[in-house]
Amino acid sequence: MKNRHYPIKASDFIKEIEPHILKYYKRTGRPTGISHYHFFSAVLYVLRTGIPWRDVPTFYGHWHTIYTRFKRWSENGLFWHLLYLLQKKKKISLDCVWIDSTTVSLHRPGSGSLKKRSSVDRARS
Repeated sequence: MKNRHYPIKASDFIKEIEPHILKYYKRTGRPTGISHYHFFSAVLYVLRTGIPWRDVPTFYGHWHTIYTRFKRWSENGLFWHLLYLLQKKKKISLDCVWIDSTTVSLHRPGSGSLKKRSSVDRARS
């Protein structure tokens, strides 16, 4: 079961990924409370399972810390750079699927019940 929570071995992470993080990620101030390894494993878990950030298992660390670091790393391109490197070295296989209302059609009754209009709304129409 541990392999499902930590898909990359800590030794492989230190050898393959951490040098890129340290080269790209220069942050001053207080040291992080969650190691890069736990953070990276937590984000891979979220990407694999599709769970909300608030449901991240507690052994990874606090969900909000993981989310804010992911947001920062995504905005400056570090996280996607790491995923690209891993895919290029054939360490991971990544497939992304985006689904929204333009790709999935829904019949009218599937959108929920009709809203009752108030008397003010009826008088306007």
